Amino acid sequence: MAGNGCNGNGKAAGVVVPEIKYTKLFINGEFVDAVSGKTFETRDPRTGDVLAHVAEADKADVDLAVKAARDAFEHGKWPRMSGYERGRIMNRFADLVDAHTDELAALDGADAGKLLHLGKVIDVPSATQMLRYYAGAADKVHGETLRVSGKYQGYTLKEPVGVAGIIIPWNFPTMMFFLKVSPALAAGCTVVVKPAEQTPLSALFYAHLAKMAGVPDGVINVVPGFGHTAGAAITAHMDVDSVAFTGSTEVGRLIMESAARSNLKAVSLELGGKSPLIIFDDADVDMAVNLSRLAIFFNKGEVCVAGSRVYVQEGIYDEFVKKSVEAAQSWKVGDPFDVTSNMGPQVDKEQFEKVLKYIEHGKNEGATLLTGGKPAADKGYYIEPTIFVDVTIAQEEIFGPVMSLMKFKTVEEAIEKANCTRYGLAAGIVTKSLGVANRVSRSVRAGTVWVNCYFAFDPDAPFGGYKMSGFGRDQGLAAMDKYLQVKSVITALPDSPWY
Repeated sequence: MAGNGCNGNGKAAGVVVPEIKYTKLFINGEFVDAVSGKTFETRDPRTGDVLAHVAEADKADVDLAVKAARDAFEHGKWPRMSGYERGRIMNRFADLVDAHTDELAALDGADAGKLLHLGKVIDVPSATQMLRYYAGAADKVHGETLRVSGKYQGYTLKEPVGVAGIIIPWNFPTMMFFLKVSPALAAGCTVVVKPAEQTPLSALFYAHLAKMAGVPDGVINVVPGFGHTAGAAITAHMDVDSVAFTGSTEVGRLIMESAARSNLKAVSLELGGKSPLIIFDDADVDMAVNLSRLAIFFNKGEVCVAGSRVYVQEGIYDEFVKKSVEAAQSWKVGDPFDVTSNMGPQVDKEQFEKVLKYIEHGKNEGATLLTGGKPAADKGYYIEPTIFVDVTIAQEEIFGPVMSLMKFKTVEEAIEKANCTRYGLAAGIVTKSLGVANRVSRSVRAGTVWVNCYFAFDPDAPFGGYKMSGFGRDQGLAAMDKYLQVKSVITALPDSPWY
């Protein structure tokens, strides 16, 4: 499938490479070069080879994208359409994405090292489900009638906030694009999207499909580039009304500071996690082992809610440890385009080296390495599924296939250990006791708690963090709140008998 596209090309030796069609910035409905003419490399993590050269946005390009978004918001059709009309266009957009599922899954497979078959059955279908969910919500944005005292009547309006800056990460390029863009479109906003520099290709393809679906020019703009240039320009821009970001806690701090120093734009942050998975004595051990393996090794551990801290009650601990090692060793690491692979490569060399450094740090700190801990191939960024025990503290988000297994005695101890982190994004509980499940789920400080399951996402279930995992919610109708303003309208009634 390798070959030249209409404005880019892709090549990686020895592996299947999808045709790469779009590598330029997408501004005001057109693919354009960066003002500077600069490009940057996006690499194939299967080999480390250059996949494509992508136009590199910086402040000048962000200014153009924001101007296009502002003009489309102030003078264009999108915010002035009925919700029903916006919903119809969004559904056409979803139809087009569905029609290109194989191609889009291959783009993310080559650009991010994601499993091709899961991209086809999970990532892309989940994205279009999200888009359709908000298409259905577009005509259901309502205000309230107020019981205003005295000689007045009152009501509220919910209006689009304006130009939304959206900065998405590299671990789920497709799902994150639609997680943020879908509610913004439904609300009537226009958007400037900066995809991660590691994985810009699918976002540019989505911009093309949006135009085909009838999304007006200027409503969706995509500006690939680096965080310290393009991302910083979005967060500091005086004509961007809100920013939605998913990424590290460290960058989240910078975004809040930039938003405050500019125009006090609204900010929504979904940040890091160090999620606990708590397994009680009454659990089915085989089920719990498989669940814990999925919770940390799925998507090579590059998941913000990965169950990286596994707490097992002492009665089943030894059996669980033995079976977990066997399960990890049976988890096949290989080319994500191979349907027999369970795990592909880390997204890039930097992340690959970061994970390996964390593994060395764990060994130096006295933790016992039971399995894994090494590169899994001579070429590319593959790492073996890794399990540590005798871990005294597990606080840092590794964002890789590294499980820390720890023992506990009582429910109280499990709750205390689970909450012993600065993060609060998600948690898992495995037990047959409804009482234990209810008690722990109400006590753990996390935005999502899964009981006898993991990664059970749904467009209707709000998702976000406590503590330093951020604030604001994605998914559900609550996600539209960050793209809407509430306006109160109070009218005097001179003919009222109370006048």
